[in-house]
Amino acid sequence: MMLKNKIMITLKNHLWYLYFLAVALIGCSGNSKKNENQNADLQMGVALYSFNRFSFADAIEKADSAGVNYVEGFSFHKLGKEFNENSMSSMSEEDIGNMRQMLKKKNIKMQSMYVSGAKNEDDWKYYFELAKKMKMQYLVCEPEKESWDMLDSLAGLYQIKIAIHEHAKGKSIYWHPDSVLKALKNHPNFGVCADLGHWARSGLNPSECLKKLEGHILGVHLKDIHESNNTEAIDVIVGTGVIDFPSVVDELKRQRFNGIVHVECEHKMENNLPDVIEAIRYFEELYNPIK
Repeated sequence: MMLKNKIMITLKNHLWYLYFLAVALIGCSGNSKKNENQNADLQMGVALYSFNRFSFADAIEKADSAGVNYVEGFSFHKLGKEFNENSMSSMSEEDIGNMRQMLKKKNIKMQSMYVSGAKNEDDWKYYFELAKKMKMQYLVCEPEKESWDMLDSLAGLYQIKIAIHEHAKGKSIYWHPDSVLKALKNHPNFGVCADLGHWARSGLNPSECLKKLEGHILGVHLKDIHESNNTEAIDVIVGTGVIDFPSVVDELKRQRFNGIVHVECEHKMENNLPDVIEAIRYFEELYNPIK
């Protein structure tokens, strides 16, 4: 009888061991799947063009209120009295130091900026020098074909990438991913700033465009529009327009995209902070849904 009891106790212990082992394995499997699906953490920012009616100080205050840690500057931003009314295209060393302090105070980084109006190598050297002092990772632009080789060379020298941006069809030579790929060919320091709204304005599917440019995407401009295949389509609150954002999120996750998604709000320009905040909330929840 004692032997029988010992055997029964041993069997029960083994069964409990197998049970806990199975639970642990299931848990590990679940965590692995979770990590696989989430990929890189989502990094949200705001393109300061969203607040182009305001000084740099006010724009940064708004970005801070939106809860982001990243902003994207733009070269023609009129920075305000704190910068002697200069724009980013004509900053002094004092201006640069002032800007860095403002950003540091809010724990915000400017890792990129949109450059417009650069006409020659000296102009571009100014922006690369500015980017270097601001510790940026890339410059967003739509350069002339004649500048490709020069820009690729400067980007390599400064170790700061060029991110090709695209406006809508008829307004940019880069409106289609195929034209962007032509610029990337033999230019290893070129990448892409993926503007979802302008692709939709050109009648293109944003997630398919992302797929076509896989491996080259440095950043994303997040916006939504009221109608596709209309180059004059109106900007609307992200998630209320025509763009299929679930497919965009799926594609970014599949590519394990680890850059910054900058909200670029181009409506209600005098008071669009609530819509910027809503865009961030919507995209974050879509990217990492609460279980």
